[in-house]
Formats: sequence, structure tokens, C-alpha cells
Amino acid sequence: MKSSKTIKIALGGICLALTMVCLFGGSIVPGIELTLFAIGSVFTAVMILEAGVKGGLLLYVAAVLLGFAIIPNKLAMIPYTFLFGYYGIVKYYIEKLSSRWIQLSLKSGFFAVLLTIGLLGFKQLLMGSIHLPDYPVWLLIIAGVAFLLLYDFVFTALILFYQRRIKGRGIDVMKLS
Repeated sequence: MKSSKTIKIALGGICLALTMVCLFGGSIVPGIELTLFAIGSVFTAVMILEAGVKGGLLLYVAAVLLGFAIIPNKLAMIPYTFLFGYYGIVKYYIEKLSSRWIQLSLKSGFFAVLLTIGLLGFKQLLMGSIHLPDYPVWLLIIAGVAFLLLYDFVFTALILFYQRRIKGRGIDVMKLS
């Protein structure tokens, strides 16, 4: 019988490989970069479900280090490193709170702070060739928070899909004998 630790290590390797595929694709395929980074962030949540927060954190750190080592476009790693990669960990702790309104407020505040820092402090570095309309920064932040709350909704749906349809079925279904 295989140990639980071995299964968690193997799952971590698979999640890291899938994350790297998403990051590499996001660095070279124009137009769907953020979508691929968002998909890549789901694997951190899978590791949290299977191995705890420590497993999710280890996956995030490994993905960032390996990404900066092998992804050809290093600037493409910035959205994953500073938002998408660790969002599953942040979400895990925020959703431990019982009140949905507090959760929503904390997520909105978290997104607003990150967007404000990104737009005011690092606009040239983060946006590069992306040209945003000349709207006030506060309006861009509100639109960004709305978009990221939609991302959170889809992220939750993917986690629920994993829990209901995939979790716990892997080892039993893949018996060779």
C-alpha cells in the first residue's frame, strides 16, 4: 500500500507540471495570458485541499522559482507571482470567516489594494504595451475589483467541481489490476 505522503508528493509534482504548462502558455500565447494564469492558480487550491496550506504554499513557491528559471518572458511571471499564484491561500483564510459580507469585503479590499499598487506604483512595468483608456484610476480599480470578484466566483466553481467530481476518485479508479 502506498503511503499518503508519497501520493501527496506525486500530486504536488503533477500540479507543479500543470501550473508550469499554464505559465509557459501564458507567457507566449497573446490574448489569453490572464486566463492561463487564473487556471494555473487553481492547482494551489488543489494542493491545499489534498495536502493542507503548507502543500499549497510549497507549490506556489516552487512554481514561482521554477517559472522565473525556465519561462522565457520573465515579465509574464509578474501577474502569477503577485496575484494569481497565492490567491488560493488567501481565499482559504478569508473563507474561514463565517460572514459572507465580511468575506466579500475582505476580498474586495484585497483586490483594491493590489490594483491600486499595480496601477499607481508599477503601471509601466506591469502594463507594458497594454494601453488602458484615460479613465480615472478609481474607476479602473472599481472595474478591476468587479472582474476579480468574477474570477473568485469561477475559482470557487472550479474548486467545487474538483471536490465533487475528482477528489478521492483518482487512486480507486486508476487500479491497474
